[in-house]
Amino acid sequence: MKKKLVILTGAGISAESGLKTFRDSDGLWEGYNILDVATPAAWQRNPALVQLFYNERRKQVLAAEPNVAHTALAHLEQQYEVNIITQNIDDLHERAGSTAVTHLHGIITYAQSSVKASLIYPIIGNDINMGDKCELGSQLRPHVVWFGEAVPMIAKAAEICATADLFVLIGTSLAVYPAAGLIDDVPYQVPKYIIDPKIPAVSGLNNVIKIPMKASEGVRELLTYL
Repeated sequence: MKKKLVILTGAGISAESGLKTFRDSDGLWEGYNILDVATPAAWQRNPALVQLFYNERRKQVLAAEPNVAHTALAHLEQQYEVNIITQNIDDLHERAGSTAVTHLHGIITYAQSSVKASLIYPIIGNDINMGDKCELGSQLRPHVVWFGEAVPMIAKAAEICATADLFVLIGTSLAVYPAAGLIDDVPYQVPKYIIDPKIPAVSGLNNVIKIPMKASEGVRELLTYL
């Protein structure tokens, strides 16, 4: 029976595929203030701007390619029961071949109803247009969890972490909650590998192995441990 390997990924793994995050040093996300494009209030205030912003981000995601870290994690399915939990809204894990991916913050290649979040639709092409509506007649919006919204998949992710035989954290600063708390759901005795150039502060955890490298190099190093 394969051991259960649970991997939590953040922006650092997608950065090596050329995708920027809002945590750039200037506090902007591709030149936009987060409060103008990534909150429910922004959607109420100027939905066309929010739509434009995510249409641009979606084009970037579709143009990006999975990197060696993504593909290495997919290949681990040959040896382990791999569950990836990602904070990223891109689909690079899936395109690399990973088959069990939980998206905490949604996935940009899907749209959702603006009145019923559980109504989710794949996007044909690059854009969601103003006037595109769900089956209830409401405007479609990006399937992305905005700041100030609940994280619907967090309970499922916590359950996955609680069953891990091995746990790996890649490319996340553990600064965004509730995702940052998932490491606390991993059983105390389970080995916890942390891959990031700047290892986030972790306290009260047992069996932590630190790999202070960027994702592609760190995953290669991880394979020597596993």
